[in-house]
Amino acid sequence: MKYSDLAQVYQQLESTSKRLEKTHIIAELLKKTSTDDIDKITLLLQGKVFPSYDESKLGVASQLVIKAIHTATGIKTDKIQDEWRKTGDLGKVAENLVAKKKQATLLSKELTISKVFENLKKLPAIEGAGSVDRKISLIAELLTSAKPLEARYIVRNVLEELRVGVGSGSLRDAVTWAYFGDKLKIKYDDETNDIKFPDRELYNKYTNAVQHAFDVTNDLSIVAKTAKDKGLKGLEKVEMEVGRPIKVMLALKVKNIKEGFERVGKPGQVEYKYDGFRMQIHKKGNEIRIYTRRLENVTKQFPEIVDYVKKQAKGESFILEGEAVGFDPKTKKYLPFQNVSQRIKRKYDIKKMSGQFPVELNLFDIIYYNGKSLIKKPFKERRALLEKIIKPTDKRIVLAKKLVTSHTKQVEKFYNEALNNSQEGIMMKTLDALYKPGARVGYMVKIKPVMESLDLIIVAAEWGEGKRSGWLTSYTLACIDEDGKLLTIGKSSTGLKEKPSEGLSFQEMTEILKPLIINQKGKLVKVKPQVVIEVQYEEIQKSPTYESGYALRFPRVIRLRSDRGVDDITPLDIIEGYYKAQKK
Repeated sequence: MKYSDLAQVYQQLESTSKRLEKTHIIAELLKKTSTDDIDKITLLLQGKVFPSYDESKLGVASQLVIKAIHTATGIKTDKIQDEWRKTGDLGKVAENLVAKKKQATLLSKELTISKVFENLKKLPAIEGAGSVDRKISLIAELLTSAKPLEARYIVRNVLEELRVGVGSGSLRDAVTWAYFGDKLKIKYDDETNDIKFPDRELYNKYTNAVQHAFDVTNDLSIVAKTAKDKGLKGLEKVEMEVGRPIKVMLALKVKNIKEGFERVGKPGQVEYKYDGFRMQIHKKGNEIRIYTRRLENVTKQFPEIVDYVKKQAKGESFILEGEAVGFDPKTKKYLPFQNVSQRIKRKYDIKKMSGQFPVELNLFDIIYYNGKSLIKKPFKERRALLEKIIKPTDKRIVLAKKLVTSHTKQVEKFYNEALNNSQEGIMMKTLDALYKPGARVGYMVKIKPVMESLDLIIVAAEWGEGKRSGWLTSYTLACIDEDGKLLTIGKSSTGLKEKPSEGLSFQEMTEILKPLIINQKGKLVKVKPQVVIEVQYEEIQKSPTYESGYALRFPRVIRLRSDRGVDDITPLDIIEGYYKAQKK
């Protein structure tokens, strides 16, 4: 397939905000896509070259792309920088400059999906002397052959900033429409932006099969390829694999124990809500891998957990879930998440860090065991199996502390005990609940003593003045909607420290954000949406000022969430739910 075909689809997607229209556009593209190109197309539609769980990342800086544009067009880098500052979109800069090239490239080859994909895929592997020049050469090769519109999206693909507003929900629906549309008699009316099909039950059967395949693979390229080649039966047979992490199941927030029981039923299982970070541990034979909820492989950063699992968990293959909680090696008291989060990104001095910030692994679920998926087994059976295969040892690997009860008083006592042990609160779980990957489900709820905090992503920041000059001090925050679009919800500069020794500081945040700057106008800078922070607030208010339609009253930065990515931030529908709950 020609890359120009994909570029035109990108442009169509960028020009509409209608979810059903986007789904229709993608479905029409998938129908025309060969089996050989399906995996590439589905990744590129998400603005990716590698699946979320792949350790390879493009990681290309804007300055390197500017040099590639210079190489391809002959335009000076200063001029490219000026155009970038004006537009805030390096993709459009490339488009405009390619269109103005004096020497027409009549002899250049027409770009294919495969050529673009393969060039981009080579970038992470280039290291050592001359690596920058070789990366520039690979990108410039594409831009030299590109038509103006292609140049816009090649640059955005390289920077992983697609800006076409396509979420995983639209892509999943598009797979159903593309490969089962005739069978389901799906008709899309572009004038009314409406979809019709005669049999809701049959439609749900197919969409559920697509959803199941995505749940257990977390890879839309596998889902699309299976749907195209093997149909409904193929999708229903797709199973999870050890070594390919899936999105974790998430909990809803409730106000009190009474509401908790209304959600989970009686009796319910109550557990500590640990102040740590979520881990998914995969074992196959002698190989063990550890993933965060962002699906990042952090096995090397936690050698002691690998050792604990090898010695204290029975089974040839399994996928466990738990929370790694830091503790003081001298007092053995639990430490806040921020102390341990330093280990997630650490690549050096790992042994020293594991001694300085040791962790205890608190296991609470098992979703795969000895070749069989357990996500359709009730929670009480999964927990029973977990208790059977784990040999717990305090401050190494333990089972999450639990209480099975129907009595509010017992839960209150357990809740206070959790808080006294420096944990965040409690979880309440339905005993017969199945495991639903990536979903925020009502049969698992959390109760915390403070108003719910939000995980939001920084999309812009402002340079400070006076004693804060040289620091980025005010952060524009965003949530996410069902289509994966980031929507601003407020600004915050409260909660950070001026001295690094006192906690998360303006200096540390500035060092994190500076490499992510993509545009600057005056004191305001736009940044790549990669930094997630936890924010507490006094109230959620309606507001036309921000894209979400809401604003936070007195937002305060609590901590950096380096274990979370853009897909993990608080969704708009959850924020709407919190707003409505305030009014009751």
